[in-house]
Amino acid sequence: MDPSVLHAIRSLLDSARVLTAAVIVDGEPVAALLPFATGPSHTVVYVQASGLARHTRGLQPGAAISVVVHVPDAPERDPMQLPRLTVVAEVTPIERGTPAFAVAAERLLARFPSAAMTLDLGDFTVFELRLGRGRY
Repeated sequence: MDPSVLHAIRSLLDSARVLTAAVIVDGEPVAALLPFATGPSHTVVYVQASGLARHTRGLQPGAAISVVVHVPDAPERDPMQLPRLTVVAEVTPIERGTPAFAVAAERLLARFPSAAMTLDLGDFTVFELRLGRGRY
């Protein structure tokens, strides 16, 4: 991959705060807007989702989902030219009390201090989304 494209992707992942996840639930497409934090190597992102939310049912272990991250739209920008990353991601729920959960929680709290409350709620799960093939 071209180093300048890789740098642009990493910059986008570091600056954007929410992603859109498209999942399948009961045979129907469902999209969700989720706050995220990047993993140390930028190959994964971490999200939290409530078991009460419909889209969470699509975040099954091993599921392939579609993820979109983009810069915010603004009146002076051409919406068709917004830098964006669209990738397939593989879902892994992270078990509480594991080293992987500690890393994900640390990354989420660094980006979203208010996540401290939801990290302690039993109906919220932290998921690792391993970024795969896609387009920038």
